[in-house]
Amino acid sequence: MQSTDLGNKESGKIWHRKPSPATRDGIIVNIIHNTSDYHPKVLRFLNVAFDGTGDCLIAGDHQGNIYVFDLYGNRFNLVQRTAQACTALAFNLRRKSEFLVALADYSIKCFDTVTKELVSWMRGHESSVFSISVHASGKYAITTSSDTAQLWDLDTFQRKRKLNIRQSVGIQKVFFLPLSNTILSCFKDNSIFAWECDTLFCKYQLPAPPESSSILYKVFAVTRDGRILAAGGKSNHLHLWCLEARQLFRIIQMPTKVRAIRHLEFLPDSFDAGSNQVLGVLSQDGIMRFINIQTCKLLFEIGSLDEGISSSVISPHGRYIASIMENGSLNVYSVQALTQEINKPPLPLVKVIEDLPKKKLSSSDLKMKVTSGRVQQPAKPRGSKIQTRILKQDLTGDFESKKNELPDGLNKKRLQILLKGYGEYPTKYRMFIWRSLLQLPENHTAFSSLIDKGTHVTFLNLQKKYPIKSRKLLRVLQRTLSALAHWSVIFSDTPYLPLLAFPFVKLFQNNQLICFEVIATLIINWCQHWFEYFPNPPINILSMIENVLAFHDKELLQHFIDHDITSQLYAWPLLETVFSEVLTREEWLKLFDNIFSNHPSFLLMTVAAYNICSRVPLLNCNLKDDFEFFFHHRNNLDINVVIRQVYHLMETTPTDIHPDSMLNVFVALTKGQYPVFNQYPKFIVDYQTQERERIRNDELDYLRERQTVEDMQAEVDQQRVEDEAWYQKQELLRKAEETRREMLLQEEEKIIQQRQRLAAVKRELQVKEMHLQDAARRRFLKLQQDQQEMELRRLDDEIGRKVYMRDREIAATARDLEMRQLELESQKRLYEKNLTENQAAVAKEMRADADAYRRKVDLEEHMFHKLIEAGETQSQKTQKFEEIQRNFLKENTKE
Repeated sequence: MQSTDLGNKESGKIWHRKPSPATRDGIIVNIIHNTSDYHPKVLRFLNVAFDGTGDCLIAGDHQGNIYVFDLYGNRFNLVQRTAQACTALAFNLRRKSEFLVALADYSIKCFDTVTKELVSWMRGHESSVFSISVHASGKYAITTSSDTAQLWDLDTFQRKRKLNIRQSVGIQKVFFLPLSNTILSCFKDNSIFAWECDTLFCKYQLPAPPESSSILYKVFAVTRDGRILAAGGKSNHLHLWCLEARQLFRIIQMPTKVRAIRHLEFLPDSFDAGSNQVLGVLSQDGIMRFINIQTCKLLFEIGSLDEGISSSVISPHGRYIASIMENGSLNVYSVQALTQEINKPPLPLVKVIEDLPKKKLSSSDLKMKVTSGRVQQPAKPRGSKIQTRILKQDLTGDFESKKNELPDGLNKKRLQILLKGYGEYPTKYRMFIWRSLLQLPENHTAFSSLIDKGTHVTFLNLQKKYPIKSRKLLRVLQRTLSALAHWSVIFSDTPYLPLLAFPFVKLFQNNQLICFEVIATLIINWCQHWFEYFPNPPINILSMIENVLAFHDKELLQHFIDHDITSQLYAWPLLETVFSEVLTREEWLKLFDNIFSNHPSFLLMTVAAYNICSRVPLLNCNLKDDFEFFFHHRNNLDINVVIRQVYHLMETTPTDIHPDSMLNVFVALTKGQYPVFNQYPKFIVDYQTQERERIRNDELDYLRERQTVEDMQAEVDQQRVEDEAWYQKQELLRKAEETRREMLLQEEEKIIQQRQRLAAVKRELQVKEMHLQDAARRRFLKLQQDQQEMELRRLDDEIGRKVYMRDREIAATARDLEMRQLELESQKRLYEKNLTENQAAVAKEMRADADAYRRKVDLEEHMFHKLIEAGETQSQKTQKFEEIQRNFLKENTKE
């Protein structure tokens, strides 16, 4: 295992020697990031994501350093310093150099890895974003936090929709289903909803899981075809949902050591058409176990108790696994190394013992007899039948055993025996077997160079001629055809190339490299001599088919001749479409299992066999339109009968007319670079190219001349238009002047009339003003009169109030005087009483102190006199007040 320390480097190599991962752990490289400061420390990686190709990954640490690792080019680059921890990453946008990063401040930013500049800054979340899901087209993205999920348009970086939920129901995950237009939202109450992306219409809701195995879902994963949803949580149970049937179809129990599931992800396979069978399960112990969801077997595992895994991401093509370890480092695993023991082919059922050659083969020994026994199947017991065939051996060939050896440990002879026994290869292993039979080199660099040349000019408007509903399929077909055209110029002028390539593009649309190499291998081997009569159909190939048909069914051929039906009608449509128009998908796959397992002449024999097996309906056809319809539409024909007929024709056709004598044996594509394809009349193609160039130049000259003439004509027309406009303008000005004069006269008359009306109105206003002034004067006089009357009433009220107050004051004064008189009388009686008492007291005394007594008597007499004077003074005041009151009443009476 190699280890790389990024240190303070901003770029460099990921590894310094070619990695050779061991089967035991499968680690390609371990990446750590240690700072070389005075106090060195480890910068922990937090998130990692692959791009769309699967050969580049992006990783961010807790200080905001974001690195891009090119596993194919063996380079790493520091592309951004965000200065804050990243919480989520996405690297599969429409623009390949851009990526999304969610930061600790709840914002999402888009950066460019090439220019290292900020593309956009998106805000709207109020809590940490823990998930970013990008649509398959790369146009939309969903960012998810614990309280909300938001849908963004990545063309304008504007928020389209926001998912608002109740505070009591949190969000677990919201993401796009792969290769579809559906959004899946999973909540903490185990409710799962599917929404249409464009209209946000709720398509369906998954039912609640059974109570016997109910778990709170925490993590989710979906297969690449979007049919199966895996869900897990704090339990060792896994729930598998069928999204098409919308029901729970399987519950998988993990080993007892697994108590909680932290992460789920399916392992993609290039040959499973998106129906992934292997699921990676990361548990609480830091070990990620990969299981087969069909057989429920543990295939392999990564991580250990000592070196636990925190999170993992699998590349889209399933070649790499990037795992962030619990110690903060980053491990990159090779899936091929981990599955090396699993993908070993099974041991052969038939063992062949061959004698060693005792002498060198000479030209007289080119023919040899090989006997092969049919294997007896347990389910279908058949008697062993010995077949003898004479095979031709190439001068440059090795021994038969070596010739039949294929890559990945397969043997062509054994595969043919298996194919004859079952009629087809297992669906699960078909793509793997095809890749071995065709010996595909998988030249990534060469294919990338072809793809980098862009769309070929010939196929820019491919959708107009072939309107395909699926935009992805159209895009893959356009790229594949462009790569073929860049590989060899002949394919840019081949009109039937889209028909030939379409079934393979549809089958391998998720792996364009395999698709291209399968088509290229088909052209090199099974399309030999097709281009010798270009641009016409291959007359030589069609003649071979006609010879075979003449030998095996003369009546049918004579029927074709009688109705003027040539091989270009009954053979060429089948070849140029490779039977895709007349067969269903299953029939076509079964047929090509046999074509790829046999000599290239097998395809030509298939055309003859298809006609022979269809002889009854063909003999009933008399019109040319009926024949054309028959060879361009599906017919009621058993493909197994056709395949048996092909093998019969291969064995019974004479050597002199057998196509295998005129076609070369299978030749695989070369590794590293693709071979030069020049099996076509170069002078015709060059002539056509020159003619097209000449026509293009002539057309450019014609366009230039036409443009010049049009410019001159435009100038003349412009001058004429300007002259006419000037005359029209002068005429309009004259008419406008006359109109203005008439308008002035009319306006003057109107002004005079208005002045007269204004004078009349003014007189009326003056009269009205006089009337108003008179009415106002009368109202003013009446108002004054009313005010005076109100003032008199107010004065009367004031006089009455004062008289009333005066009477009340007089009555109160009289009462006070009476009370004072009473008080004085009571005081007088009190004083008399006191005097009597004092005199009695004095009389009783022995006249001890005569002076004191006299002083006391004088004092009492003095006080008595003062009281009498006070009473007299009060009586005088009372009499004076009564006189004043009588005088006031008299005056009021006089008034």
